Amino acid sequence: MTNSIENRLESLGIQLPDAPAPAANYIPYLIEGGILFISGQISKAGDGSLITGKLGADLDIEAGQEAAKVCAINILAQAKAALGDLERIKNMIKLGGFVNATPEFSDHPQVINGASNFLAEVLGEKGQHTRFAVGVAGLPFNVAVEIDAHIAIS
Repeated sequence: MTNSIENRLESLGIQLPDAPAPAANYIPYLIEGGILFISGQISKAGDGSLITGKLGADLDIEAGQEAAKVCAINILAQAKAALGDLERIKNMIKLGGFVNATPEFSDHPQVINGASNFLAEVLGEKGQHTRFAVGVAGLPFNVAVEIDAHIAIS
């Protein structure tokens, strides 16, 4: 069987990292009632480097979008660990996006578009989702973005 999601990732030059381990006392994912719940994934690249800083002070929207894309890659890495096969994804249900931002920064949706656009590119129609994007005063390790996900699975 052709794994079209994996093929799309490969064509984009993206290799999923190992699923990131939890940073505290929680589980990285849970499957309940046909839904895969993925704990918040931070902007930590596969090589371990962190995209850190505040939007509106240290980072511009483009850098924030890249951080959000890294979160989405980590979401797919967790999905692969949970499911074994990304083809089990029926559709993304919801993303919850948290942006480390100054009080004056108001383009949180533009930042989280980095994840939304990436997931649409990789998953096609399965990547369409509901979401929220909010600014927060800080995130773990001073990362720029953290995103959680709810995914319908087969």
